[in-house]
Amino acid sequence: MNREYGLAYATLRAARSGGDVPFDAADPAAWIDVDYGVREHLLWENLSIDWLRAGETAPGGAAVAVALCHPDGRVREAALRRPEAAGFPALVVLRCADWARPVREEARRALAGLLPGVSPGTVALVAVVALRAAVRQRGDFARDLVMSFVRSPDRIDALLACADRGARRLGYRVAVEEGHLSAAELARAAATDPDVVVQDLCADAALAHTRDGDHGNVLRPLLASRQPRVRAAGVTALGRTGETEEAAGFLADRSGLVRACARWVLRRHGVDPLPLHRAACAGPDVLPGAPAGLGETGTRADAALLWPLVGHPRPAVRAKAVAALRVLDAGAPERLEPLLDDPSVSVVREATTALLPVADRLSEDWLYDRLADDRPRHVRVSAFRLLSAHGPTAQLRCFLRLSDDEDPVLRERALTALDGWGPAGAATAYRALPGPRRAELDALLERAAAGPGEGQVARVRWFLTAFR
Repeated sequence: MNREYGLAYATLRAARSGGDVPFDAADPAAWIDVDYGVREHLLWENLSIDWLRAGETAPGGAAVAVALCHPDGRVREAALRRPEAAGFPALVVLRCADWARPVREEARRALAGLLPGVSPGTVALVAVVALRAAVRQRGDFARDLVMSFVRSPDRIDALLACADRGARRLGYRVAVEEGHLSAAELARAAATDPDVVVQDLCADAALAHTRDGDHGNVLRPLLASRQPRVRAAGVTALGRTGETEEAAGFLADRSGLVRACARWVLRRHGVDPLPLHRAACAGPDVLPGAPAGLGETGTRADAALLWPLVGHPRPAVRAKAVAALRVLDAGAPERLEPLLDDPSVSVVREATTALLPVADRLSEDWLYDRLADDRPRHVRVSAFRLLSAHGPTAQLRCFLRLSDDEDPVLRERALTALDGWGPAGAATAYRALPGPRRAELDALLERAAAGPGEGQVARVRWFLTAFR
């Protein structure tokens, strides 16, 4: 049973018993769902609207809600004229986008009359429903009307405290337009809000409204933020103040965006960042971002600084050093190959990525041994990736070996690869195999045929014998 169906029938039962709505009235999604559910699922039900026809007082809140969502537009219009409708602003907002013009016009008059009196707490609910209904064909009226009523300080604060992302975005947008928040408050919001739209909006506004002498209160939260976009905005702002030493401290930031902004600030003030990147990799306390930054700006000659970091005790530093060597095209396969047994998943992943272009130069048997069940999973995944980039018979041997593996992900990847296996020259390569290796492949085919790969094996066998 879907949510709309359940809410609709629960509300109908509450209406028949004279009760209130049986859900959280502060939940905007519940109002949208019950509106759809009543019209979609209760079309042939007795919806208990005798009180409305008789002009009597509604027996309860649920009865008013059912009437405002009624499948008959005349009932919806009549319900909107009742004073009880003002207690259901979320449904009035939805009726502003109603397909029936009389209902729509009545709802718009009702909304314009009730909005000035709504409490700050209700503002957030109304705003969320209006923003979600704005995607409907006639939903822009309620959105625009609500936006014009949320510009007072208490209503802005209600939107800023709302859990809904859209309402919070609206709140910060209005707060910036109305000057409701100081530059320092905007900076703190940018540094702490999880929404990237709010981060960008508040960071830009904070920097734009920063007065001379107030840079510290604004920049400190931005530079200390956990969000890379916010730190990048703060680092970029250092270019205005000329604080190149502080900008240099972000050359080893964990985010590539922040590192790029730091380099821009330094170059703008005539400082070459490359020597600083090199110094960061040669120091005693190397951060993971240091080799990454050198890889972004250095040359192949800088491999001499990066290779020692491949043996660094911190896995993150090792991984970034391997990635930097790959970017600089300075990775020697024979030196990267031992890293495929590294205990760190990230190091093995980076080493695998670096070795993929030369996978066919690696020992097939050495890689095949790393498919063994007792190997760490990340090592097995690495071996699968590299053998998949190897020659046709090495690929087939790998796929067949894993076609009945206990690891469901590896098994599925192997079976999928078998489905598409059939490179040019594969049949010739198979016939050219030494006797023992060909016998091993045949045994793997037999084993796979008895397992989940039966269908794939039949196609592979046809492929190996059809092209002679």
